[in-house]
Amino acid sequence: MDVKSVRLESIVEQIGEAVVATTETIDRFSERVDAVVMQSQQQGQQVQQQSYQILALSDAVQTLADNQDVVVERLAQLTEALHLLIKVIEKQNDGG
Repeated sequence: MDVKSVRLESIVEQIGEAVVATTETIDRFSERVDAVVMQSQQQGQQVQQQSYQILALSDAVQTLADNQDVVVERLAQLTEALHLLIKVIEKQNDGG
C-alpha cells in the first residue's frame, strides 16, 4: 500500500467513527426528547385534571353562596316573625 492509500483508509475510518458517534448521539438525544414529550403530556393531563377540579370547586362555592343567600333570607323572615310574636306577647302581658 502506498502512503495515499493508507491516508485515505485512515480518513475513511475516521469518517466512519464520526458517523457512528453521531448516530449514537442522535439516538440518545431522541430518547431524551421522547422522555421530555412524555413528561410534557403527563403534565398536560395533570393541568387538565386540575382545571376540572377547579371548575368543580368553583361550582360548589357558587352553590354554597346561593344556599347561603337563601338561608340569610329565611333567617330574616324568622327574625321578623319572632319580632311580631314578641309584640303580640308583650301586648297580651300589658293587658292588651
